[in-house]
Order: sequence, then C-alpha cells, then structure tokens
Amino acid sequence: MVQQAHSKTIRPVRAVLFDLDGTLLDSIPDLSEACHRMMVELGRPPHAIDVIRTFVGKGMLNLVRRCLVESGSAGEAEVEAAVDAFRRHYAEVNGASTLIYDGVLPALEALREQGIPMACVTNKPAAFTGPLLERMGLAGFFSATVSGDTLAEKKPHPAPLLHACRLLGADAGDALMIGDSANDADAARAAGMPVLLVTYGYSEGVAVDSIECDGLISSLLDALPHIQRQYRTSIPS
Repeated sequence: MVQQAHSKTIRPVRAVLFDLDGTLLDSIPDLSEACHRMMVELGRPPHAIDVIRTFVGKGMLNLVRRCLVESGSAGEAEVEAAVDAFRRHYAEVNGASTLIYDGVLPALEALREQGIPMACVTNKPAAFTGPLLERMGLAGFFSATVSGDTLAEKKPHPAPLLHACRLLGADAGDALMIGDSANDADAARAAGMPVLLVTYGYSEGVAVDSIECDGLISSLLDALPHIQRQYRTSIPS
C-alpha cells in the first residue's frame, strides 16, 4: 500500500526512474565485503555490515571516505589508496551475493508491458552499474542508465534525473522517481517530479518516514496501481 503524504493534483506518469542500491537490489553484502577487504588491505579494522549500510547512498567516494573517517584519519593520499583498493575488490565481488528485492521483477515486467519507459539513476560508478545490472538480469528493462560518474553531478543534485528524462524523451513533470533515501527525494524535488520511497532500503541510517516524499511503499508492486492510472502529485501543473 502507498502511504500518501500531501494533497494532490493529477499528473500522468510517462516515465519511471529507479534508484539501484536499496531500491531494486540489496547489494550491501557485496559492498560490505569489498569494504572489508579494502580495510584489511589498508591495515585498518573493518566495519560491520550494518555500519556499511548507513554509509551507502552518496556514491563510492563517500562510502570509502566514511569507512576511513570512522576508523581514524582520511587524508587525500589515504582516500586515493582506499578508492583504488575498493575498486579492485568490488570488481571481484560485484553481484556475487546481491539479491533482487521481492516485487521488483514483476513490477518492472508490468511497466514494460504497459510501454512505460524506465531508467536506472544511481550514484554507483558506471564501471560497476552496467555489469551489476547485466549480472542480475535487469539491464534489459532500462532504456537509459545514469550512473554516479555519468555527469559532473550526482544525486541529490537534480541533473542525473533531468538527464535521464531527456534520454527517455519525457518531461520531468511527467516522470516518477522511486528510491530509498533523501538523495532520491531531494533530487526529485529539485527536478520537479514526484517521488515514492521504499521502506525496505538503506536510507543512510535515516528513518525513511521522516523524509518528505509523495508516498512510502513496501514493494514496487504497490506503485503499479498509481502508475497504471495517474499518479497524484503536489507539483503544480
């Protein structure tokens, strides 16, 4: 069920944008393993998986920096070495233990049957995004993919969402963003589009029900009735 948050005016949905980690895929096991290997290589104590979960959302550099900061110093040279180590280790485990959340595949299949164009908009670097989508069998659902290094800016900046809309040939006001964190909500608000947040994601350790959005969903399937009809958004026409 979608928990609505505001009074609405009707706008049709002509495109749907999805976050990746924490929305479509539970990639924490692989991210945590890569961080564990990175920290061991650097001679630092690794973090527990539940701690890594709160670091995910703003991209690889932020994840690596948070790992270092929480264990001591994070100078420029240290961050550079850590990023190199993380890239190597994550390339080895990317997708190995990642799981597709329940409801994702049937929801994507339903939207594809309706002919609604979809894009994946993530802060994960492109070197990992493409291989992960392919490995998990999701790549074919998306007409466009915007990664964390596709543009100079990444979420919560609206540029990645606006770029995805251009690639899909849709106006931002006719698109819907579905994510799991304030990064997604803030980016969508700035881009002028409604946003639904899933309740099962990472949300950087912030309670998802404290983030301003147009609704909370416990499964992507919960969004389908609203997309199939017309999603109600508080964004003015």
